[in-house]
Amino acid sequence: MFKGSMIPIVTPFKDGKIDEDGFQNLIEFHIKSGTDAIVPCGTTGESATLTHKEHEQLVDICVKTANNRVPVIAGTGSNSTDEAIKLTTYAQKAGADGALLITPYYNKPTQEGLYQHYKNIAVKTDIPLILYNVPSRTGVNMLPETVAKLSEIPSIVGIKEASGSLRQICEIIYLCGEKCSVFSGDDFTNYPILAMGGRGVISVTANIVPDKIAAMWDAFESGDHTKAKEIHYQLLSLNNAMFLETNPIPVKTALGLMGKISPEMRLPLSPMSQNNLEKLKKVMAKYKII
Repeated sequence: MFKGSMIPIVTPFKDGKIDEDGFQNLIEFHIKSGTDAIVPCGTTGESATLTHKEHEQLVDICVKTANNRVPVIAGTGSNSTDEAIKLTTYAQKAGADGALLITPYYNKPTQEGLYQHYKNIAVKTDIPLILYNVPSRTGVNMLPETVAKLSEIPSIVGIKEASGSLRQICEIIYLCGEKCSVFSGDDFTNYPILAMGGRGVISVTANIVPDKIAAMWDAFESGDHTKAKEIHYQLLSLNNAMFLETNPIPVKTALGLMGKISPEMRLPLSPMSQNNLEKLKKVMAKYKII
């Protein structure tokens, strides 16, 4: 259902408010660069500091701007099941093609709690759902057996995997088969996950070089695994730079240096340190992005 190079798009701000023009321009930039799907309101989009009204605003803009040229997969996760249902329901009514739902953070639910969380969302909505596992940010790891159990629910079609464990990801692919597509949620594992049977990437680095990430996927899908692997390793230094500080600080800073948006972030995220900023500039200059 979903595959390829998918972008967890940043949320541009200007004077504390959503920069609608900047957001629309980013969407156009990604579509023209070969991106296969747009993911607004994800964690890279600073979803934790968006109001419900802003969340709805971003989904509306993205659906309207994309205009069926590429799928829109709205980030609708929450550590409250009821809130996740409300956000997912809105995304469905707004015309999004799917929803991406991070595991509940801070609560640290059991595996049964995770299963019930997603099952309830699936029962009360009618839109394709992609699970999102990123234990380093949430404090909970969704195990392969839980993913396999959830994959039996027809509307749960995929998982964004950012555990960093290739063993765990391999087990998910083995247990779920064709019932659940696996997408890389960590740029360091993009090519390895594809090689194991993954169906795409949801890439932070794609925010600044969407054409390169799209080219990697296109090469892989066409059977040119050597070229795909070469592109993956060519981007290694840039991938490292995107995590010099907490995501999305580096990527928004990079987009600001590129003149795409204002690099404004919301507290508690703060501007990049001068030392890391200089490192970022050097890497970007190496790749001729600035």
